[in-house]
Amino acid sequence: MSSNIAVKVPDIGDFKEVAIIDVLVKVGDTVETDQSLITLETDKATMDVPAPVAGIVKELKVKVGDKVSEGGVILLLEKAIQEAAEVPVSQQLESTLTPAEVEIPKPSPVPAGQSTLHAEVVVLGAGPGGYTAAFRASDLGKQVILVEKQASLGGVCLNVGCIPSKALLHVAKVITEADEVSHHGVTFGKPKIDIEKIRAWKQSVVDRLTGGLSGLAKQRKVKVVRGEAKFASPKSLTVQTAEGEQIITFDHIIIAAGSSVARIPGLPYDDPRLIDSTGALALQDVPKRMLIIGGGIIGLEMATVYDALGSKISVVELADGLIPGADRDLVRPLAKRIGQRYEAIYLKTKVTQIEAQKNGLKVTFEGEQAPEPQLYDRVLLAVGRRPNGREINAEAAGLKVNERGFIPVDNQMRTSVPHIFAIGDIVGDPMLAHKAVHEGKVAAEVIAGHKAAFEALTIPSVAYTDPEISWMGLTETQAKAQGIVFEKASFPWAASGRALSMGAEDGLTKLIYDPTTKRILGAGIVGVNAGELIAETVLALEMGADMEDIGLTIHPHPTLSETVGFAAEIAEGSITDLFMPKKK
Repeated sequence: MSSNIAVKVPDIGDFKEVAIIDVLVKVGDTVETDQSLITLETDKATMDVPAPVAGIVKELKVKVGDKVSEGGVILLLEKAIQEAAEVPVSQQLESTLTPAEVEIPKPSPVPAGQSTLHAEVVVLGAGPGGYTAAFRASDLGKQVILVEKQASLGGVCLNVGCIPSKALLHVAKVITEADEVSHHGVTFGKPKIDIEKIRAWKQSVVDRLTGGLSGLAKQRKVKVVRGEAKFASPKSLTVQTAEGEQIITFDHIIIAAGSSVARIPGLPYDDPRLIDSTGALALQDVPKRMLIIGGGIIGLEMATVYDALGSKISVVELADGLIPGADRDLVRPLAKRIGQRYEAIYLKTKVTQIEAQKNGLKVTFEGEQAPEPQLYDRVLLAVGRRPNGREINAEAAGLKVNERGFIPVDNQMRTSVPHIFAIGDIVGDPMLAHKAVHEGKVAAEVIAGHKAAFEALTIPSVAYTDPEISWMGLTETQAKAQGIVFEKASFPWAASGRALSMGAEDGLTKLIYDPTTKRILGAGIVGVNAGELIAETVLALEMGADMEDIGLTIHPHPTLSETVGFAAEIAEGSITDLFMPKKK
């Protein structure tokens, strides 16, 4: 004889409507006691539901994508009657007529130090580099666990960095373009700013992307564990999850733990009016008067947003120019534009004190252009980021962390401990998502036994300001500092029909090349969509193209992309869209 037992979802804490991301059995399968039947995913972690008794699967009541809560029926098990002594008598009698319901007991706490999970590959951090590494390793046949401390996948970039900032910058661009087109005969009314709607739209973009990542993880059967992780040994992590401490062991691990906002000591960080980039992207309000500490990419992008929304912006920068990593001719159009729009730009100046007062933050300055103390409604600290190398107890794994907090790696992304790899912000500058993505693929491929190495000839940089600035390869500043012989060809956008029609005549496209071989060494662009246009020059550098190759490549007309070809023609001496006097 046999009896049918209805297996139900056990006590899963306060979670309700939990998604089923995998069904591990099918009708007709014979399962053993404690064998996993389905996998659930909460916003904190994944968990398997085990079989309470051995038996044969007679009927599945759920499928992937269904949402279940405690007490929901998962499947029916046919169980031999001679084993029925394990089931309460009342349920044995009931099962002759209707399926019995067996409550699966909540697992007992795991003893300290005992492993709860094991994976061939663990990825620590689910930013662009981390999730790329996890997905690539899974695609190559590895069993992968992805550990992330935030509620959503995507890391800083998707949640509080690249993506939400670009959403807000799009809003800013629409506002400024609507204003500037009045010079061409079209006038719009003054924009009405609905902060709640802007914030909601920004968040919808973030949610769509992070939700998509969760779906990709499920499709690849990458197990996601949410919690803050630290090394316990070279082969294990302890993860503080919402359900308690979990220990994960691994054959290999890829550290993708990223970076954190850098801070200036002594400032009143407990005052909500002093914000970092995360606070700026939260868009709590539009302050009347705002100070940006730091004239780099992050600070100026946020300045672009808040200026468009109506704030009076001031920028203070310790260096002698904005965006120190870019050549001065590229920065010049941006500096000219914001110099006319912003309340003030203080170069070679630093903030020495911020005093919290009832009516604002009183800021004291020091330096060549230091003003008298000023009162601001909000102050944004944007002085860079620091790697999280010291936040993961790396020493327990025997890892070396340098004085800046970076974990050194070789070109296969391998650390000083052979089975431990590291990628992204935590291994060195530049701290850019697109660098981390390619490093993540390399690490996964090396672990899978492929011959792979990170040997990029250049990593492009983009400031999504208005106008945008992008550059790649060798800059003029670097070439002069290193004594490298070079020549350059600059095409002014004032000679571009497409740029003129867009009111973008201040733009510039510049190519830097070897005077002997004419091969491209670097490039810089300032103007509309500079971040998109730079990609062609990156490919040219990777492929070893020279000025003739680029100049003979037919670009569509009229476009901004033509300016790359025109710059190459200047280098070749074949330009017809400008008159270039012959060199004597």
